[in-house]
Amino acid sequence: MDRNIIHLDLDAFFVAVECKRNPKLKGKPLIIGGASRRGVVAACSYEARRFGVHSAMPMYLALQLCPDAIVISGDMEAYSHHSHLVTEIIADTVPLFEKASVDEFYIDASGMDKFVGAFKWAVELRKKIIRESALPISMGMSVNKLVSKVATGEFKPNAEKCIPAGTERDFLAPLSVDKIPMIGKQTASFLYDMGVRTVATLREMPLNFLISAFGKNGIALWKKANGIDNSPVVPYTEQKSISTESTFDEDTINVKRLKSILIAMVEKVAFQLREQKKLTSCVTVKIRYANFDTETKQVQIPYTSSDQVILRTVLQLFDKLYTRRMLIRLVGVRLSGLVHGNHQISLFDDTAESINLYEAIDQIKHRHGPEKITRATTLGVSRRVRMEMNLFSGKLR
Repeated sequence: MDRNIIHLDLDAFFVAVECKRNPKLKGKPLIIGGASRRGVVAACSYEARRFGVHSAMPMYLALQLCPDAIVISGDMEAYSHHSHLVTEIIADTVPLFEKASVDEFYIDASGMDKFVGAFKWAVELRKKIIRESALPISMGMSVNKLVSKVATGEFKPNAEKCIPAGTERDFLAPLSVDKIPMIGKQTASFLYDMGVRTVATLREMPLNFLISAFGKNGIALWKKANGIDNSPVVPYTEQKSISTESTFDEDTINVKRLKSILIAMVEKVAFQLREQKKLTSCVTVKIRYANFDTETKQVQIPYTSSDQVILRTVLQLFDKLYTRRMLIRLVGVRLSGLVHGNHQISLFDDTAESINLYEAIDQIKHRHGPEKITRATTLGVSRRVRMEMNLFSGKLR
């Protein structure tokens, strides 16, 4: 039996929320992002996109392309609220769905054709979301997540598209290779240099060549080019926190060492946060003294997944928390108040240079392991402590 996988994607989500809050913004070129010229574009309206503006673009360049654009800094709390609103509407209707990001959902409607046409049902669900949330949303459906996502992106905004079973390869064939999820700018540039510009050409490449050029990702590229994707729709659950802690072999009062361990912890949990495409709004630091007295201190912060913001907060909390100058046997860090979002979104006032640096570091960690690149101040953190950080990840209460 063929699967029926529905992909839902809110159209220009941040912009749509701002227009809902202020209808006077509708139909105007709108840019959301860092207010300074060195900031970056987090999102933009379709009117601004016609001028060549896109997300992750430096703000100064965006304003050169579209000098009449309205620039606002954005409100992650409002976006999170509306994301939860749409999630609740879907949850009231759908038994199995996956929330892939703050504005993106997958639904497994397999078997529904026995009772009602799956596509007709998906169209009705889309209408319900628009009616009850007052936000625009696009929908694509096919036999798998890959093709459904590409279909949504290809026909949005205001899309309702079904790719019938058996036509996946024909649909993908004429598309540019950069329309395939997982193919970023660097990979696309590499393929372009080889003369590979369409999905049809990519799937004609010998599998052995793709493996030699891209490693194990070569197999994934070949499968995607052929419209093959067996990944399941993962049931949605709301994670409450990300945390890690470490108990020392010997109790210590060495503040320099303690802060080095906290820095390593922040690197670990912040990377996990970005890998899961989430932001945090609450940071907690925990210490346990040699006599087993345990103290914690937490603070609310603007939504972020930035190492530097979280690290600054953690060290400030530690300085406020560690006042008894007694031996310490355990330290821990917890990030809570999580919402779906990504690193780009959180850094409204960051620079393009710093965002590129974060993305490059995360790519290295993702490819070679999170311990392959760390701050110099954490080099003294022992392998055993790092192992404990992994073993006790999620234990902080």
